[in-house]
Amino acid sequence: MTRSRWQRVGVAGVAALLSLNLHSVAVGQQGNPREFREVHLGMEVRLLLTGHQVGTDRAARQAFDLVDSLEMVLSDWLPGSELRRLEEEVPGQWVAVSRPLGEVLALALDVAVATKGAFDPTIGPLTRLWREERRTGRSADEAARRVALARVGWRNITLDRERSRVRLERPGIQFDLGAIAKGWILDRAADTLAALGFGAVLLEAGGDIVVRDPPAGTGGWRVAVGDTVLVLTNAAVSSSGPTTQWIRGSDGTLQSHVIDSESGRGRSDGAAATVLGLNGAVSDAIATALTLVPRAEWPRLAVAFGVTIVRAGSP
Repeated sequence: MTRSRWQRVGVAGVAALLSLNLHSVAVGQQGNPREFREVHLGMEVRLLLTGHQVGTDRAARQAFDLVDSLEMVLSDWLPGSELRRLEEEVPGQWVAVSRPLGEVLALALDVAVATKGAFDPTIGPLTRLWREERRTGRSADEAARRVALARVGWRNITLDRERSRVRLERPGIQFDLGAIAKGWILDRAADTLAALGFGAVLLEAGGDIVVRDPPAGTGGWRVAVGDTVLVLTNAAVSSSGPTTQWIRGSDGTLQSHVIDSESGRGRSDGAAATVLGLNGAVSDAIATALTLVPRAEWPRLAVAFGVTIVRAGSP
């Protein structure tokens, strides 16, 4: 089994150090890798490749194409995605799903169980309500929020992991895998690049970074988290919390895109977390989960999912 290796180093002397609130960011002095940037997953995806020079462009293209294909499996907002099609299935019947969707749903449900539903992959009705509020600039009325809340509930999903099939237990279920799918997709892109002979890679999208082997002649990939620089090998870093994605609620509070499954509103307490894990899927999910549960629950979740809490924000 590949082991994750990391250490903290001081920021003095680190070139091109970037800071973006609690977002982890790759910093300079990475062994002169080739850099590629494209828009996928609704954001810019950044890829750094070192090692082979021949075939680098082709390898990057294959990685980005894989990201596109997996987005059409896991996206809750792209019409025709496998996830959207699953929502349309008749409740009470088993539906075969692809391995990628089955794996992501399995981990999402594990996190839902561990957080007693604070992290809920069926929060889609509230996500879509939040997006409509952001689009129109108008707060939803309480009746619409109650209707959306009534459709949320991870216990309404039954997953047969061995056969990779799903049964919806009630109509009207809508998914949102945004807090886990991005990290999982970056993991798979890194796997693809490794199979092509590019083991020393870094992938970054939003608050998620996945790295594999270190660039030649270095101790690892340098990733800044606030005023700390982590040197990483075969690891993932994810941050969740306040971002530029806000709406103003009817009471005047700023509500983030991280939605509370009990109130049905975006979190407004400013909670934020950055975690270090062995893979992007787990670090992505747990970074978000930590912002949804009481601080006293953080150590238990960190141990249960094998992550290290690198930084925590208010409250």
